[in-house]
Amino acid sequence: MSQLPVLCARVLFACALSTAFAAPSHAQMAPAPTPIEAFFSNPLLERALLSPSGRYLAALSGAPGRRDMLVVIDLVENKGKLVAGYKDVDILQFQWVNDKRLLFNVTDKKVGPGGRYLDSGLYAVNRDGEGLRQLANRRGNEFLVEGGSNIDRRILPWHTFMLGQRGAQDSDKVYVTSAEFDGNGKVRTTNLLHLDTLTGRFVTVQRPGPIDSWMLDNAGEPRLATNSEGGTTTMYLREGEGGKWRTLAQFATYTGSPGAFSPVGFGSDGTLYVSTGNGGDTDALHTLDLATGKIRPEPVVVTPGYDFSGGLISQRGKLLGVSVETDAAAHIWFDKDMQAVQQAVDKLLPGTVNLVSPASQPDAPWMLVASYSDVKPIFYNLYNPKTGALNAVGKSREGIDPRRMGRQDPVRYKARDGREIPALLTVPANAGKNLPLVVLVHGGPYVRGNHWGWSPDTQFLASRGYAVLEPDFRGSTGYGDAHFKAGWKQWGLAMQDDIADATRWAIAQGIADPKRVCIAGASYGGYAALMGLVKDPDLYKCGINWVGVTDIDLLFNGHWSFESDLSEDWKKHGMPVLIGDPAKDAAQFKATSPVEQAARITQPLLMAYGAVDQHVPLYHGNKFRDAVKNHNKQVEWVVYQDEGHGWSQPETRYDFWKRVEQFLDKNIGAGAVR
Repeated sequence: MSQLPVLCARVLFACALSTAFAAPSHAQMAPAPTPIEAFFSNPLLERALLSPSGRYLAALSGAPGRRDMLVVIDLVENKGKLVAGYKDVDILQFQWVNDKRLLFNVTDKKVGPGGRYLDSGLYAVNRDGEGLRQLANRRGNEFLVEGGSNIDRRILPWHTFMLGQRGAQDSDKVYVTSAEFDGNGKVRTTNLLHLDTLTGRFVTVQRPGPIDSWMLDNAGEPRLATNSEGGTTTMYLREGEGGKWRTLAQFATYTGSPGAFSPVGFGSDGTLYVSTGNGGDTDALHTLDLATGKIRPEPVVVTPGYDFSGGLISQRGKLLGVSVETDAAAHIWFDKDMQAVQQAVDKLLPGTVNLVSPASQPDAPWMLVASYSDVKPIFYNLYNPKTGALNAVGKSREGIDPRRMGRQDPVRYKARDGREIPALLTVPANAGKNLPLVVLVHGGPYVRGNHWGWSPDTQFLASRGYAVLEPDFRGSTGYGDAHFKAGWKQWGLAMQDDIADATRWAIAQGIADPKRVCIAGASYGGYAALMGLVKDPDLYKCGINWVGVTDIDLLFNGHWSFESDLSEDWKKHGMPVLIGDPAKDAAQFKATSPVEQAARITQPLLMAYGAVDQHVPLYHGNKFRDAVKNHNKQVEWVVYQDEGHGWSQPETRYDFWKRVEQFLDKNIGAGAVR
């Protein structure tokens, strides 16, 4: 088989667009900063996937000024085909049904959530662009992409979605989920449908009761079903294809309990792999005895200092390895041939994380390699294990010069009580010491916030001359049970102290100028930015809060003017334990709610909210703005009318980060008065 020419793939995906964000000429004495658009535009290339045989490669191809399209390349014939692309919508997601057919949905990336009156629908098409069929409706005015009559069309309701797991890929059928609602419009259960993508006919899989999520086994058949209700998670196992369901395990949803685990996937022999602490502090990968429901004590994979986080990598009939994330992402291969492939690819692509993905069928001619680093956005190559050939597919972004990006290092520092706190430190290219610093606080907060690699937010700030420090304060997940539980009921308290201690560490190391520090973040990070200005006014010259919580009570009690998307189960069983009880902890809530402490904030502040945010509704921002504006005249305020909990439109991202750039420059940057 001939090698795939580099030109072929790049012309299809990105090469013709490579000048869209051309890097500044190195001949210039003082090159202009990399444009905002290079960081915050939609990617040029996303979600590249090999077909089951490995002969075909599909990906989403985008460009400024046009819609995202679904493109397929025949890697043997070196021919590409646009299989789905429209003038008024973007392809959102896709997956291979089999080697001939794909499933996809659509969205409008030019409109924020507030302007979207249609859901994404569901469609199937052959890899040559033929055989297009609409399978699920779009809420609102129906969007049809196929010609001909509507007679005898079988179209599922709008709340039908891809499962997001690899099925059997040996027929035209695929598993999809479809929500079922109660009288109040809340999801009562999620059904699993076996859908024929040619005819639209489907069969509903029998479920053991109300279900939240489903897991397929290695053969692509339903095997595990999960429901979380009343603070308890129940997992059901199906005994073989078409067999009966039985309860496999039960444990506390939010606080954990002995024997608790998270399912990772099924091996080819039916073994269930799970992530669990099994009595230790950090989670490891174990197997579960399906007969007894007991976790086998000997771990399969241990990631010291980190909870196991990843998935299984398999081909039909064989488990090849697992994906993991410690300080960076990696693949651990059990298969010796894949170990050799990884070593060969790493030699060809030094200096980057190289995630090799084999096709689902053995003896596929190509493997897909997704690579990235702290200074390089993700880019794709194809690797031929027989010939050793490595051929470029394309980049997710153009116009990013790695030499002008900031280097990022995982660091650890000691909090005031001795707890070790992990963080990421990014410093501008060719930077010295005593830099202006942005302390960037992650949202959640009960998530892992930091992931080593190229980040548009972080690298944009570094490109403007700022060091960026991102602490994974106590309460963050991924670093063991003790680190997680140390953050319970610590909003504005020890969690906030960890962030301040990170700032003081950076100053003591000579990294940060103590007079030029700004604290920033979104969601919980926005809350922490406000509380940082309250608790540590000596540390922070300014603050940036976007879509941030301003009143802890509002998370529980809400307000008549909005509908929260926080589940009642989480409010009743999770929040009182992890955040606090509104009655029992009322005094603490008052002391740690920014709106109650607004009079103490006198530093410059930039705030931004989405008008249709259902997670942290606009009322949070309005209430705090009204509380702070009478005594602080240095508050900048912006509301994006169609945006929700974060910025979905490129134009919003451009506007917001331009505001951030100007705000920082005025307060801690080159334009600041010292």
